[in-house]
Amino acid sequence: MAQSARGLTPADLIAIRQGLASGKRPRVVFTSSAGQMAGNAGHVVELADPDASDEWIVVQFGRDQLPFSPADLAIPVRAAAAAAAARGTAPRGRPANPEAVPVKRTVSAAASKKSASLPTPRKEVTVTEPAPVQTKPVPANPVQTKPVPAKPTATPNGNGAAPDSAKPARPPKAPASLVVTLAYADREWTIGVNLGARALAKPHAIKPTEALRMIALIDLPGVHDAVENIIAAERIDAQQRAVRLREELAELESRLAELNRS
Repeated sequence: MAQSARGLTPADLIAIRQGLASGKRPRVVFTSSAGQMAGNAGHVVELADPDASDEWIVVQFGRDQLPFSPADLAIPVRAAAAAAAARGTAPRGRPANPEAVPVKRTVSAAASKKSASLPTPRKEVTVTEPAPVQTKPVPANPVQTKPVPAKPTATPNGNGAAPDSAKPARPPKAPASLVVTLAYADREWTIGVNLGARALAKPHAIKPTEALRMIALIDLPGVHDAVENIIAAERIDAQQRAVRLREELAELESRLAELNRS
């Protein structure tokens, strides 16, 4: 059934504010002014400043919370009847006193005599009087709301289906981090590249001079000194190994010369 475009009355706004103050979330339905949301229901979670914006009533429906104007919302029929009963008044369109129903009265009127020998017939006329209806006193200072222009109805998209209800735009996803790793272990320099959790280049060996050249591009004196110390230590170790190998080679050549003379 289509929802009325009546919107929230000043009394409805006062009841909603009292409900929020007591920790409740008053239930509302969307009127025809809300466009495609008409007929759906939600819960009021906050009342903002009406002077700051025409849409100052924050309603939660599903997982979304969006502001609406008083013209976009209405109190459900059952909730309105319960609130009216609590105030001692009947909802709009119904008599205040259920027992005060239309009263039928019978009025008798004597018809003119047709003849002296015939009895006088009686005509009964039913008169209906409306029952008194109690009116609600108007508050001295009613809450004033700003007029809200009607929202345009969304047109169907190119596929013939109506577009989805507006949802808050999600922030763009941040790009994956790019990590370049220069490592030194077991007298070997390696470099690897990762894009997030995916390895773009597995660690592979590079020359010490290439590692020193890469570090030189970064203005970090402490790191540059550490790499130079590692390369210097490798140079000394290589020189010592070369000396040992030359001595072993000399011994092997001397032994081979003796064996050739025998």
